[in-house]
Amino acid sequence: EVQLVESGGGLVQAGGSLRLSCAASGFTFDEYSIGWFRQAPGKEREWVATITRISSTHYADSVLGRFVISRDNAKNTVYLQMKDLLPADTAVYLCNARLGPRNYWGQGTQVTVSS
Repeated sequence: EVQLVESGGGLVQAGGSLRLSCAASGFTFDEYSIGWFRQAPGKEREWVATITRISSTHYADSVLGRFVISRDNAKNTVYLQMKDLLPADTAVYLCNARLGPRNYWGQGTQVTVSS
């Protein structure tokens, strides 16, 4: 069974930091690109960052310079280190694994940034 389990969310003050984790199982993790998305209430899901199977990284302009995505293939885990958080970063953060037509999602972890 494919599983993506996000953790590490919480409540933080503006300017603070959090590290999210996405633990994967049930598929060949190191073959997949892994992405982080987020969805705020009443808004569309927004892409945040991606790390490819060869660890190339890509970021949305809104998080560039503040967020860092990384992966540990030995642990089947992807991380999202977030710093200088803004109230606008408040959302449910979801992990996505993609390889061709295969596309898996986690349930998400809530990040709330207070002003």
